[in-house]
Amino acid sequence: MRQTRKREHEKLDEANLNRVIELLEGEQPITKKVACEMLNISYNTTRLGSIIAEHKDIIEYRATRKAQNRGKRATDLEKRDAIERYLDGQTVSEIAKGLFRSTTFVRNLIDNIGVPQKITKSEMSVYRHRTPILPEQCVAEEFDIDERVWSAKYNTIAIIKKHVTEHATNYEKTYDSKMYQIFVITMTDFDTKYFGWQKIGGFWSHALAYDLGSLRHLKEYGIDIYK
Repeated sequence: MRQTRKREHEKLDEANLNRVIELLEGEQPITKKVACEMLNISYNTTRLGSIIAEHKDIIEYRATRKAQNRGKRATDLEKRDAIERYLDGQTVSEIAKGLFRSTTFVRNLIDNIGVPQKITKSEMSVYRHRTPILPEQCVAEEFDIDERVWSAKYNTIAIIKKHVTEHATNYEKTYDSKMYQIFVITMTDFDTKYFGWQKIGGFWSHALAYDLGSLRHLKEYGIDIYK
């Protein structure tokens, strides 16, 4: 399938393309010049036609693949792909497009497997004063040193670095939960003078066990959380 080269300033996202096509094919259609302006592309009817044709091909292909998958159970590859995409930060709708499945199918798949809920930016305000509930599959009372876990508070993967025992507060007695020192992983993309190109960064923090989620059960789906 051919693919139109997109320039940075151009507005060729799916929603905008759908809107432009709807207006071009409406009862009182807009001009091709206006369509180009809406897409923020140079006035070129040939390129406009190519962009629209390609977009329709993609929509048709996606619909065909979804119809072929309808009623079929998720394959092991789909399960692994969905988990990896979700933990990498893709939305359910983005994953659904990539797998040619419905958003309901993907949401149910992720929930049934027990993948920790990744909070979107629009949901952050809702969880400002409370921590998202972890799936039952993620609940654990203790963790191993250097084990990778899910931090419900920070909405990302963290590394267990120390079981905190030498402290004035007896956490297990006070909160009925172990306290851990963790290193919260954050994705970066920058160059440093002394260490070269950095793709992974992070910061130190502490968390009670009930705010940390085990990811051990994801291994059976082929997920390597240590790579």
